[in-house]
Amino acid sequence: MQINTETIDETPIRLVIHGGAGLIRRDRLTPEREQVFMQVLTQSLNAGYAVLAAGGGSIDAVIAAIVVMEDSPLFNAGKGAVFSHEGRNELDASIMDGAARMAGSVAAVTTIRNPISAAHAVMTKSPHVMLIGQGAEAFAAEQGLAVVDSSYFYTRHRWNQLQKAIVKEQIALDHDIEPDSLDPGSLSDNDEKYGTVGAVALDRYGNLAAGTSTGGLTNKRFGRVGDTPVIGAGTYADNQSVAVSATGTGEMFIRTAAAFNTAAQVRLQNKPIAEAADNTLKEIAAIGGDGGLIVLNAQGNYAMRFNTSGMYRGVIGNDGIARVGVFPGNESPVAY
Repeated sequence: MQINTETIDETPIRLVIHGGAGLIRRDRLTPEREQVFMQVLTQSLNAGYAVLAAGGGSIDAVIAAIVVMEDSPLFNAGKGAVFSHEGRNELDASIMDGAARMAGSVAAVTTIRNPISAAHAVMTKSPHVMLIGQGAEAFAAEQGLAVVDSSYFYTRHRWNQLQKAIVKEQIALDHDIEPDSLDPGSLSDNDEKYGTVGAVALDRYGNLAAGTSTGGLTNKRFGRVGDTPVIGAGTYADNQSVAVSATGTGEMFIRTAAAFNTAAQVRLQNKPIAEAADNTLKEIAAIGGDGGLIVLNAQGNYAMRFNTSGMYRGVIGNDGIARVGVFPGNESPVAY
């Protein structure tokens, strides 16, 4: 696991993203396959950076970055979401503003094209923090957000993944397959990876924000909801501490209040951000979970930590250079 920091000026801007952590095997990640993922991660970073560089706020940067990943079939969020046991794509998302600690989330939605935008609408246009199911969908439609037929979220490889999980009577982890070629529809299920996506951002005004989006678990049943839409578990932001987005075994992240746990260590115990993240991941591991965290503070310092073999991730700052990577320590500037 790596901590990544840079020298920053008096008015830093920063965006850190993740696209899932898990058992990502070096021997299966060909250069062609890696390039496909790195391209989308770079597009996500550039979208959020454009907001920050133009003087926009951290919340808008988080949304811009996550929308790119929600629209990509490579990740378990939005277009690439996994299927529930009943054959539905049930999506969750959350967002939090570190300045006022306002937050919004949606859970188990099936027709909202970009759930992160719906979470933002809940935060800014309603008196509530979380809306679920049909109520969240009705609210999103009232707010003029993009509503689509549920068939929009269908991808062949996710459907095939569900059929295999049903036959095996298994509930599969978030995004447990890797593409065998540049075609996202050509997949193998030999790898486990949590494909939840997330972003944390710092704008030039010193405000932090965090957001997370997911399709949950393949073959999930009974209205299961994981950590992503639970403020303090999958997402948290506070200007007095840090912004956090998580990916991993959701039940264990809920049980450890992972995002808030990390922030509380920084604020109340003055822990360095990497140490705080590692402590949280150790707690999660102790009860049988794993995954990763991205963490960012108001000085622009950040950490991307994981207790799995890899995590799709990236960072961009004042220099406007996107650095993306998968395995420990392999972030590098790329241009697409």
